[in-house]
Amino acid sequence: MLLIFISCLILTGNAFAIDGFYSYVDKKGVLHVTNIPSDLRFTPHGEPEKRPALSSQRMKKIITLVERAARKYSVDPHLVKAVIRAESDFNPYAVSRAGAKGLMQLMPETADALDVINPFDPYESIEGGVRYLRYLLNLFENDLKLSLAAYNAGRTNVIKYGGIPPFKETRNYVRKVLVYYDEYRKM
Repeated sequence: MLLIFISCLILTGNAFAIDGFYSYVDKKGVLHVTNIPSDLRFTPHGEPEKRPALSSQRMKKIITLVERAARKYSVDPHLVKAVIRAESDFNPYAVSRAGAKGLMQLMPETADALDVINPFDPYESIEGGVRYLRYLLNLFENDLKLSLAAYNAGRTNVIKYGGIPPFKETRNYVRKVLVYYDEYRKM
């Protein structure tokens, strides 16, 4: 009975009532719920400020993954860190209102196209996100602003509007990433 109650709370979004619980739905549609997550498929519920802070060891692992993927795809690692900071603030369990997931906030369709099976896995998210960023940089001839706008709003919107789309969120996103990028390059 408790599991049914918890499941209903999760599905209806009443996160405040289930703080401290983690869940995921597997490929067969089975809901898994726990108070002690055993792998990265579990995502936390509750207020974001109540999530455990990222340990320095975990952050070092993320930075190592960023540096490897950046080298592999010839993307500045400072840019990748700036994108991650703007997208998820280095929270591997982040989920946006639109459904983007993980460190690099990949939409499910984009994750599928990039063969990212578990967007909450830092390796998969970074690998897929950096590969996608490289694709956008190539598509827009290394125009950083257009590539970032496409990362946020989709390449079709950038093409449709012939530049950064007139969406407040996208314009703010591009500015934010560029500020973070500049900060990381100065460190």
